[in-house]
Amino acid sequence: MIAKRKTLVSLLLALAILATACGPASTPEPTPPDEPYVVPRDEPAPTEAPMMSLPAPAATYSADAGAAGAPVPSYRKNREPYDMFFEDYGVNPSIDTEDDNLSTFALDVDTGSYTVMRNYLSEGSLPPAESVRVEEYVNFFGQGYPSPPEHQAFSINLDGGPSPFSETERYQVLRVGIQGYAVPDDERKDASLTFVIDVSGSMDMDNRLGLVKRSLELLVERLRPNDQVSIVVYGTDARVVLDPTPGSRKGKILSAIYSLQPEGVTNAEAGLRLGYKMAMRAYNPDGINRVILCSDGVANMGKTESDAILREIRGYVEEGIAMTSIGFGMDNYNDVLMEQLANDGNGFYAYVDDIKEAQRLFLDNLTSTLQTIALDAKVQVDFNPEVVSRYRLVGYENRAIADEDFRDNEVDAGEIGAGHTVTALYEIKLYPEAYGRIATVYLRWEDPDTHDVVEMSKDINASEMAESFRRADPHFQWAVVVAEYAEILRESYWADEGGLPAVYEEAERISDLLSRDEDVFEFIDLARQAMRLARR
Repeated sequence: MIAKRKTLVSLLLALAILATACGPASTPEPTPPDEPYVVPRDEPAPTEAPMMSLPAPAATYSADAGAAGAPVPSYRKNREPYDMFFEDYGVNPSIDTEDDNLSTFALDVDTGSYTVMRNYLSEGSLPPAESVRVEEYVNFFGQGYPSPPEHQAFSINLDGGPSPFSETERYQVLRVGIQGYAVPDDERKDASLTFVIDVSGSMDMDNRLGLVKRSLELLVERLRPNDQVSIVVYGTDARVVLDPTPGSRKGKILSAIYSLQPEGVTNAEAGLRLGYKMAMRAYNPDGINRVILCSDGVANMGKTESDAILREIRGYVEEGIAMTSIGFGMDNYNDVLMEQLANDGNGFYAYVDDIKEAQRLFLDNLTSTLQTIALDAKVQVDFNPEVVSRYRLVGYENRAIADEDFRDNEVDAGEIGAGHTVTALYEIKLYPEAYGRIATVYLRWEDPDTHDVVEMSKDINASEMAESFRRADPHFQWAVVVAEYAEILRESYWADEGGLPAVYEEAERISDLLSRDEDVFEFIDLARQAMRLARR
């Protein structure tokens, strides 16, 4: 169990004051260069600023400084971020199959919880236990699943084996993997994107509005001529900064982005209401229609709860306008609102802690970020009570669906993007000398184009489980290690016997079995840093 973190209010206040007094001076927003802008033949000469790269200000400290081994600035070391809002969803229990042999949940492709943790470590502190959603840690990493067969939207991939962190040999881990089909970038649908950007006073930091600008610049660089962008901003009030503009006019779009300045308090309700109206105005019936919210999640004017805000815009969601909520910043950050808006808005939630994460979303995985291949996707696992004594779903605490609602097409579930991978882990207890079917996994979703509801299933038998942890698929081993790391940070009672040193040791060993993956090596650095912080 991680040692209880000491809270020294007076010291924190002193450090905060020192940070304000001694921190780096704010860097003025870069202005476009004087070099001429080459106008495409089919585009009239713009009056706006030319496209350019926004350099990171010299005084900016990378959010991954601590994780990458670079020193954390002295005025930020050991400073616990303040006014961070998270929700404690509890920990799933172990369930006797004689009482309930069905486990049902909505799929989740969010990764925000993992990058929030990474940012906490870069600030020199462990993340709060309630910030940890185990499934988002696991789903941050690729799992090595094969692509679905041709003309099939998904593949179900099942494997498992013992875990080095289990109580006895009879406890094993089952990995349920869902792999969506990939859409080549040149086959992506045309996109109508509405950026809804928080420009309130709380965003007046380089790792907030400054990082928003640099992140959106990456997306703009990848726009195609038939895409279009609108921009709505909100502080005390909401207003339109850019009417629907084709992707061919990158200079005009970037000029609007560069012009953004912090103003007023935070009226998220007004911003989203106007943003969805703009998205409806720019609606493309044959393309992608998405609102991209960029905010620190603070809402202190108008309706401030996700349910109340979503009631204002639910009609637009039903018309097929999806949401991506992207969080920025530490201190006074509302993870709860950002995650729930994405859940209810038929989208997903990500947290951008540095420009590398923005590149991941808007360059490396742009089509996955934008194009949805499944609506209301959910899984039901039917455990065989003759083989499985008990089971526990690891994570997904706020994604539970009643078993009887699995085939109810009116029940909201998860949305999956092109090429996305979703993994769920179950800790299962098998009867002695068990053989035969362990479970049947059912996957159900709505096709976003035809609106047909599709269901598929797959079995796994005891003979398919690995005999030992080290003989299991390396990606399975990695998923188990990452989940244990998250459970320890979560202070889960299921991880009482575990420890970060054991996680670190296993992670180092498994990394040699995987291809040279930067995310894997970064995780090892994060685990090392978490060990140091846990010893304090």
